[in-house]
Amino acid sequence: MPAPNRIDLAHHYFVNDLPGSTIPASRLCDVLDKLQEGRPLTANGLNYLRQLGLAALGQLARGEIAYETFRPLAKTEQAKREQTAEAERHAKHESMLAKAAEQKAREAEYWAQQEAARLARESDPKYIAKMKNRALRDRYGIDIFIEQAHFPRLMNILRRFDDGNRLSDDDVLWLTTEGQGYYSDLLQAAFHEREGEFYASEYRRTSDPWNAVNASGHFRKCKQARKADDLLTSIPSERQKPPKLRSAIATTHGGVMRDLKRLDDALSLGNQAHALTPNDFRPCTLLGAVNFELGHYDIARDWYTKAIERGATERTIDYDLRGIFLRADPARREEIKAFLLREDPVRYRWVNNLQGKMPRSTGE
Repeated sequence: MPAPNRIDLAHHYFVNDLPGSTIPASRLCDVLDKLQEGRPLTANGLNYLRQLGLAALGQLARGEIAYETFRPLAKTEQAKREQTAEAERHAKHESMLAKAAEQKAREAEYWAQQEAARLARESDPKYIAKMKNRALRDRYGIDIFIEQAHFPRLMNILRRFDDGNRLSDDDVLWLTTEGQGYYSDLLQAAFHEREGEFYASEYRRTSDPWNAVNASGHFRKCKQARKADDLLTSIPSERQKPPKLRSAIATTHGGVMRDLKRLDDALSLGNQAHALTPNDFRPCTLLGAVNFELGHYDIARDWYTKAIERGATERTIDYDLRGIFLRADPARREEIKAFLLREDPVRYRWVNNLQGKMPRSTGE
């Protein structure tokens, strides 16, 4: 007759509810094997059965009762064990539910306190003002630390500007000197756009071409060259009689063409402007920049020299060269670097360590 498997053996002795009853090499499994094979248990084995509360199985192992007598006794013991285990599982489950409810209540209380604190904080005038200030700074990209002495003036400027007002000359002077660290790219772009719209509106109101020139200069600085192009193109030729005005229009329009990558048109306009006002440095600066972008470095150098002779500063020209250098592709950068260092390794040493930050437009 084949030997029963582990599960059958555990059911046979009514211990299938106990851990280890079907696991080979476990202590209980070893006891069952001995009983099935008719081998006596040691004192330790009998003591182990007492520890498990298997009184009927202990009696069977000692030969005190037959299996038929053992069977109902063992079934009763197993039923009690299962009832106890079920009660313990239920109690454990109830305990877990109670702990979960307590945790949920604590969390609800915590979040209620947080919400109450938030509502109290958000109704505090100081907090409201702080959040408004932060939103205003974020809107204009000012994410750096603001010195306490600078804070009132900066926030006053931002509030007035955000209300739709133009920046005053004093505001711009402060932002470009003492407060230059707060004159973010976003704020500059917004300033130039507003100024451009103002002068464009003045041009439409007065038909004065100088307003169109001023508007176009601002539109260029906020990367709206096409708007500047449309405005300058709209100026009737009969209003462009004075040479200085015609030169200013041509120079500004040449800068717009440069922004739009129409470099041949920019050269043509620059030459027109220089012919009209040969002693003005602005057309020379434009022609220097355009020739440099075309790779005509020697010609560009000569135009820049003429610009300096007519009043342009090296600083302005070098700033424009930085912009050209940064916008160039890697191969062109190497060309520019080599040329500038040959020209003046001290003046142009910045090409060796200039970081890839996009420059601001110089307006030429």
